[in-house]
Amino acid sequence: MIAIEPKTEPASRSIYIAPLRGFSVAFAFIFGLALFGLVGQVRANSRLFWSFMGAVVVLLAWSAVLFGSAWGRRRKLALEFAPRLQHYLQACLQTAIFAYWGWYWRQVYDSYYLVIAQLVFAYAFDLLLSWSRRDIYRLSFLPFPIVFSTNLFLWFKPDWFYFQFMMLAVGFAAKELLRWNKQGRDTHIFNPSSFSLMVFSLGLILTGTTDITWGKEIAITQFYPPHMYLFIFLIGLPAQYLFGVTTMTMPAVMTTYLFGLAYYHATGVYFFFDSYIPISVFFGMHLLFTDPSTAPRTELGRMIFGALYGLGNVVLYYVLQRAGAPEFYDKLLPVPILNVTIQLIDRVAGSELLRRFDPSGFGRSLVGRRRNLAYLVLWTIVFAMTSVAQGVGDKHPGQFVRFWLRACQEGRPQACAYLKVLYSNFCRQESGWACNELGIFQAERDQDRTAAVASFERACDLGSLPACRNINRTITGSATAETASPALQDYPIILRGSKGPISNLPPPALYALACSQGWPETCEQTKH
Repeated sequence: MIAIEPKTEPASRSIYIAPLRGFSVAFAFIFGLALFGLVGQVRANSRLFWSFMGAVVVLLAWSAVLFGSAWGRRRKLALEFAPRLQHYLQACLQTAIFAYWGWYWRQVYDSYYLVIAQLVFAYAFDLLLSWSRRDIYRLSFLPFPIVFSTNLFLWFKPDWFYFQFMMLAVGFAAKELLRWNKQGRDTHIFNPSSFSLMVFSLGLILTGTTDITWGKEIAITQFYPPHMYLFIFLIGLPAQYLFGVTTMTMPAVMTTYLFGLAYYHATGVYFFFDSYIPISVFFGMHLLFTDPSTAPRTELGRMIFGALYGLGNVVLYYVLQRAGAPEFYDKLLPVPILNVTIQLIDRVAGSELLRRFDPSGFGRSLVGRRRNLAYLVLWTIVFAMTSVAQGVGDKHPGQFVRFWLRACQEGRPQACAYLKVLYSNFCRQESGWACNELGIFQAERDQDRTAAVASFERACDLGSLPACRNINRTITGSATAETASPALQDYPIILRGSKGPISNLPPPALYALACSQGWPETCEQTKH
C-alpha cells in the first residue's frame, strides 16, 4: 500500500464522503470499463477482452484494499471538482485533430471505443492513486490530455492492448510520485504522457517489438490529411496565446528547419528524407513537450528548451537510424531528459554569459497575454515564411521519386539506398514499373540476380512487358535490363509521395500531376 501523505485541506467546493461512497464512485468507473467487454470488437478478440477484464480485476482489488483500509481507519474522503482551462482546451483541440486525421486514416475512427475506454480507465486509476496518498481527489479534465496525447503518438494493437493500460498507469504514477520542488512549488518532474511514452518506446526498441503497435502507421498517416502542418499550427494558436508556449514551439521548429536546410545545402539531400520537419515531430513540438509545468519558467530558458528539443530530434533520428531502429521514436525520447534539466536551463539562462540575450529585456511594457500575443504574431510570420519556402507543407520535393532518381544519379549520400526503399514500397503497392526498376537496381547495383528475377517476375505479373523480357536477360546475363516509362496505372501509386492513396483522378489529371512532378513524357498527354 502506498504511504499516505499528510492530509490536504479540501477546498470549499469539495464534498466529504464516507469510504463506502468513495468505493461507489470508483466502482462506477470500473463498471464502465467492464461494460466495454460487451462491445462486439472486444468480444471477438479474446486477448483484447482479457486485457479489459484484467484491468477491471486489478482496479477492483485495489479498490477493495483501499476502501477497506479507509473504513477501518475512519478516513473522511473528499471530492473536489477542479476544472482547469488548459486541460479542457487541450481536450477540445486534440479531439479536433483526431476527427480530421481519422477522416483520412480510418483506423482512428475504428478505434474510437478504445480511446473512450482508456479515459474511463484513466479516471479510475487516477482516483484510486490520489485517495491512496491523500484524502482528497480533484476531479478534472486532466485524464483527457494525457490519454489523447499518448494516443496521438503510440497505440498498441488489440492483441497487446493491456500494454496501453499499463502505459497510462505509468504516466499517472509518474505525475503523482516523481515530484520535486520547483522554485518553491511542489510539482511533477515529468510530462506524464511523455514519460510513459519514453519508457515504453525504449522497451519496444530494445525488444524489437515495434510491430505490436501502430507507431509506424501513426507517424506516416498523420501526413495524409491535406495541409496538416497548417492545421496543427492553427490548432496550436489558442494554447500559444493563453499559456505562452510559443517561446518553446517556435525555437524547436526553427532549429530543426535550419539544421535541415544546412544539411541539404551541404549534401544535396534531406536529412529526414521526405521533409525538413516530419509531421509527427511537428506534432510533438506543439502537443507533447510544451507542458508549462514541466518547462523552464524564464523566456530565454524556454527558448533554449525548445531549441534543445529540436536538436534532440535530429540527434536521436540519426542514432536510431544507425542502430536500425524505427526512427519515429525520435520525438518521444528526448522530452523526459529535457524535463529533468529545466532548473539547470533556467540557471544557465540567467547567467552573466547569456543574460544579454534574454528577450525578456525587450518590450517590457508587454506583459501577460499581450506578450504572448506579440510572440504569436512573430510565430505566425515565421510559419508563413517557412511555408512559402517549403520548409513545411504538402509539396516538399523529398517525398517524390523524381527527386531521388536525380539524387541517385548524382551520387548524393544515401540517395540510392532511399530510392531502393521507394521502389520496394511502390512494388508492394502493385506498381509494375516500380517492380521492374527495383529488379534493375538489384541486378546492376546489388549484384543480386535471385532478388532481381523475383522482382521482374512480380513486375511481369503486373503487366510490365519490359520486365517479362528482363527475366531471361538476367538469368542468362545476355543483355542489359530494359527500362520503360511508367504506365497510366502506375501513376496513382508513384505520384502520391508521402500522402495517402490517389483515387478517382481521371487520366488527364494524373498526367498533369505527373508533369508537375517532373515526368516530361506525360506533359504532352495533358493536351489530349
